[in-house]
Amino acid sequence: MGELIIVRHGETEWSRARRHTGRTDLPLTGRGEEQARALRAALARRTIVRTLVSPAERARRTAELAGLRPDDVVPDLWEWDYGGYEGVTSARIREDRPGWFLWEDGVIPGDAEHPGESIEQVGARADAVLAKVCPLPDDGDVAIVAHGHFLRVLTARWLGLEPALGRLFALQTGTLSVLGTEHDRPVVSAWNIPPN
Repeated sequence: MGELIIVRHGETEWSRARRHTGRTDLPLTGRGEEQARALRAALARRTIVRTLVSPAERARRTAELAGLRPDDVVPDLWEWDYGGYEGVTSARIREDRPGWFLWEDGVIPGDAEHPGESIEQVGARADAVLAKVCPLPDDGDVAIVAHGHFLRVLTARWLGLEPALGRLFALQTGTLSVLGTEHDRPVVSAWNIPPN
């Protein structure tokens, strides 16, 4: 059976500044493009038979530069909708809400384009993505190119954990990770591997 290769998109201006970037569609920085290109060699060593990518430009461009050819652009792969916290750093949020923690406290409603989303809603989207790719094909791997918090939730759900336990899986920009099985049980085979 194949494995699930998850790729977090390369750096953007907002990811570099640690601003919550849900549905705002930002391009990669020059460093982000370098990160994506640097993933090409590791991905080329894999037999990838299907690639799913978020609709966001930063994810689609990462896939392209990394040498992946998307088979499906999947709306469920969008990042967590941060609602009223879109574009805001955690440090700034804590000025108004001391001790705020995304994974426990969630987000506040935003405007029509950023209404906000609960962790349970993100988990349901992750479950829908996993249903699209499981069982994994016997002849190769499936690649998913998406976003940090979403991929962390997807990993928790892969392991049969509650969505909020995605907090345990820190994930940097421009990295790849591998979800597989051992004795037919879901495992994390590799995590947060930087380019090169």
